[in-house]
Amino acid sequence: MEIGIYSFIERTPDARTGRLVSAEQRLRDLLEEVELADQVGLDVFGVGEHHRPDYLASSPAVVLAAAAARTTRIRLTSAVTVLSSDDPVRVFQQFATLDLLSGGRAEIMAGRGSFIESFPLFGYDLKEYDELFAEKVDLLLALRGRERITWSGKHRAGLDNLAVYPRPVQQPLPVWIAVGGTPQSVVRAATLGLPMALGIIGGQPERFVPLVDLYRETARRVGHDPATLPVSINSHGYIADVSRQAADDAFPPYLDVMGRIGRERGWPPPTRSRFDAERSPRGALLVGDPHEVVDKILFEYELFHHQRFLMQMSVGTMPHEQIMRSIELLGTVVAPAVRRKLAPGTTAPATPGVLQNT
Repeated sequence: MEIGIYSFIERTPDARTGRLVSAEQRLRDLLEEVELADQVGLDVFGVGEHHRPDYLASSPAVVLAAAAARTTRIRLTSAVTVLSSDDPVRVFQQFATLDLLSGGRAEIMAGRGSFIESFPLFGYDLKEYDELFAEKVDLLLALRGRERITWSGKHRAGLDNLAVYPRPVQQPLPVWIAVGGTPQSVVRAATLGLPMALGIIGGQPERFVPLVDLYRETARRVGHDPATLPVSINSHGYIADVSRQAADDAFPPYLDVMGRIGRERGWPPPTRSRFDAERSPRGALLVGDPHEVVDKILFEYELFHHQRFLMQMSVGTMPHEQIMRSIELLGTVVAPAVRRKLAPGTTAPATPGVLQNT
């Protein structure tokens, strides 16, 4: 299993101290985080796209290009690219350039977006939310498939035997479809024969099993081999040396961010008791000590048999040194333990809470 991290490059006041680091400092911290993730053997680092004052991630490809210059092996992906409100030609060019800079380590994770700020910003109508995405995925895949294309659509000027450069190292440039629980999005990913990244940020992971089953069944039905289509599980998480310390560190920023988003969307504010329930063995949060996180990844593997796990670390602003320690634990303790348990000839535990020593 590939194990990695993704970030929206959050920049909000520290929930405990009220301190707000500068945008320049936060980006410097982020590059140190990517560099450490590479050094400790993690497989993937993702940067999401957002156009809000609390994030610095409006240009993932630019940030990832800076990361490419400071890393040697880790794969670099958007998480996600809001393709519905972007131009697929520019997206392809940016990530093809990133692929060249990184020596073939770039990926695109395309999604419709969980926030809507980019739509009015770039002049798109939310009423065409799904139609925009479907058309732009079609163009993006055409662009990666051949150098010179003829294409026409409703929402963008057509291309008449035009070539798009540069071309990436990887042929084809990897494109994943990110989904948040909508069956139609799952079916789309399977029908296109593209890898699927499933976001699980709340509730019991078991309830998402039918979606992964739908993905593989649909792929098989339309003629794709499910064995060749990776699934990624993307979730919130944070690791500390001691379980209670992990919870105490992570809850204040989680409360700040999820409470603020909840007020925007009409959700009830998170409570500490609910947070602790979510980080219990069968909850969606991977917040705890290394052994707890290993157990939960293995438990989810029994559910999904996925090929990749990405942790959003963290949901809200936390001190840089704490995030660095969390990355270190993920790379040096959690990932090796998971890989050992999933190595050929071994059996992963079917229920959480059984791994005693790593």
